[in-house]
Amino acid sequence: MAEVIRMPLLSDTMTEGVIAEWHKKVGDTVKSDDVIAEVETDKATMEVMPYVDGTVLYIGVEKGKAAKVNEIIAIIGKPGEDFKSLLDGGAAPAAQAAAPAPKAEAAAPAAAAPAADKGALDEALKNATVIRMPLLSDTMTEGKIVAWNKKVGDTVKSDDVLAEVETDKATMEVIGYADGTLLHIGIPEGNVAKVNGIIAIVGKKGTNVDAILAAEQSGGAAPAAPAQTAAAPAAASAPAASAPAATSADGRVKASPLARKLAEEKGIDINQVPGSGDNGRIVKRDVDSFVPGKAAPAAPAAAPAAGAPAPQVAAFAAIGEESFNEVPVSQMRKAIARRLSESKFQAPHFYLTMEINMDNAMAAREAINKISPAKVSFNDMVIKACAMALRQHPDVNSSWRGDVIRYNQHIHVGSAVAVDEGLIVPVIRFADQKSFSQIAAEAKSLADKAKNKKLQPNDYSGNTFTVSNLGMMGIESFTAIINSPDSAILAVGAIKEIVVADKGQFKTTNVMKVTLSCDHRTVDGAVGSRFLVTVKNFLENPVNMLV
Repeated sequence: MAEVIRMPLLSDTMTEGVIAEWHKKVGDTVKSDDVIAEVETDKATMEVMPYVDGTVLYIGVEKGKAAKVNEIIAIIGKPGEDFKSLLDGGAAPAAQAAAPAPKAEAAAPAAAAPAADKGALDEALKNATVIRMPLLSDTMTEGKIVAWNKKVGDTVKSDDVLAEVETDKATMEVIGYADGTLLHIGIPEGNVAKVNGIIAIVGKKGTNVDAILAAEQSGGAAPAAPAQTAAAPAAASAPAASAPAATSADGRVKASPLARKLAEEKGIDINQVPGSGDNGRIVKRDVDSFVPGKAAPAAPAAAPAAGAPAPQVAAFAAIGEESFNEVPVSQMRKAIARRLSESKFQAPHFYLTMEINMDNAMAAREAINKISPAKVSFNDMVIKACAMALRQHPDVNSSWRGDVIRYNQHIHVGSAVAVDEGLIVPVIRFADQKSFSQIAAEAKSLADKAKNKKLQPNDYSGNTFTVSNLGMMGIESFTAIINSPDSAILAVGAIKEIVVADKGQFKTTNVMKVTLSCDHRTVDGAVGSRFLVTVKNFLENPVNMLV
């Protein structure tokens, strides 16, 4: 059956996309991981893949023209297949309704089919629950099935975890919220599904799931085709001597996003993989079958023409070559770029820097760690100091909401954590009410979950203030971009030993520079300064945080 390809939702603010380029034309054969078009959105130019195998039967939007999100841009199916009914949402075209009587009679049985199909669909939906790919983060557009905890035929309860899904921020659990038998798994492990795509069906044994899947396809929401279907014949279809990977006009290696991701996961240099796709494009099967060390040898230099005079000057031989490597932007990095760009250019930032004497804090930390069940870091002490200072300065514990300013009564402090894919901010909730050891234990647990992609939405949302610490990397001072929707963020530098004059004598002391970035819409200079003085007093006299 022909599959409808619609304009995908490629960003959270996208309403339409412009076809920047078509890489296929009507009549071309396509694979599930081929890029059929490039779409320009309000944020970037992105690639569109069909996730199905077949032939391009129809292209609905010309190059350079715009299409609304969810509008049909192409149809893929078998050569010669009738697809016109799909353009009207599954209804018969008006031209057929006006056809002569004999043709109408001939078409009568076909016209009765949808009604029968609708009856089967209604019956199936009474006895089954469709499980779709949930929206697990505000920036998520698709999720990867990491593992299925159930298999087809298993009995499941409403609170059973059916699968683990990897998003742009974490690996999370999907619960079916339905009792019954697992009748269908739509996305195998290791494959991705768009948000709201069918990943499973749970219901009574014997339910006709084909009716549900057929209705989904006729509605245009084609489920992602299993990657194994395209990858299975890789060994047989790969040419004996593949050509080197092709490059585009700007020198970038032509490869599908899936192939690039697989190569990165396997530690394979994508530039060394021969491409077997269209025009030498690298696809998934090329990465799967690639064996390091078997790349085609470089062609030998051309021999000089017979009888040519010997060169008088030795040819220049470059010691090194200009080169570069481009890596597709991850979902997490896109989210970081979007959120921080919005914060930097929408919120008028100003900065307040102060030096804090850390001698007493260092002595206090040493004493605390002798009895604390969890090792307390200087960052934990800064989080506690900021949380208690926010209680005294509620204007800083606020956020700009356009027509109103929200003053939060609760205090949730986010602490920026660097992970391989970028940056994420786990949140210590009610930090002002927690002890040093409680903050230390929770911060360590959240950091471990962040690095293992196990954070849940509640772990990284709801912050009212943020701390960013680069002191452990030797950075003395820096300015941080406010983590929206907060009104301020504290950038913490390294503790440094310096020489100071005290009553006519020189001595060494330990100081730490901090810089407070403030949103001038909600926090004025005097307000931010008073807050920073309170933080300084807490850190220079840690005993005040214990009473």
